[in-house]
Amino acid sequence: MRYLPNSTFGTKVAGGNIGGNNHTLINFPLGLHRDLVTNSFIIANSNGANVIQWHSGDSNWTQLAGILRKSDMTPTTFGYPTDVTIDPMGNVYVVDLSGHRIQFFLIGEFNGTTIAGVTNQTGSHSNLLYQPSSIILDNQLNLYVADYSNHRIQKFLRY
Repeated sequence: MRYLPNSTFGTKVAGGNIGGNNHTLINFPLGLHRDLVTNSFIIANSNGANVIQWHSGDSNWTQLAGILRKSDMTPTTFGYPTDVTIDPMGNVYVVDLSGHRIQFFLIGEFNGTTIAGVTNQTGSHSNLLYQPSSIILDNQLNLYVADYSNHRIQKFLRY
């Protein structure tokens, strides 16, 4: 396997070489989703407490969810987003590690709905999460969650 431009050096496509909280920098990006439809990266900007979209070739980002540097657990904010994915319709799914939940955002909406876990509650019951860290969707849009502190992968059926 070989990666271009060569096997030793990469090319920066988003952010700077330092973390920051403005529209040209990202701050501890943990989750990354490549959106081929919009030719962009969707990024869980963890220390920025938001989810951003960075179009290929651009020098700044657009906010998709959360409020920059506002770390809360409301329908519009996150405690610490760690992963993000998008379904075929363009809806956004965000892991909120410190909120112990998965938030769902309809395309173009800024108010999210908790679809897995219970906001700000931890536990090992099947409806609770304890520091979820990443997610994937299967081809039927069932959600799989890496539930970090419960040492398990939880499956949530599409509803």
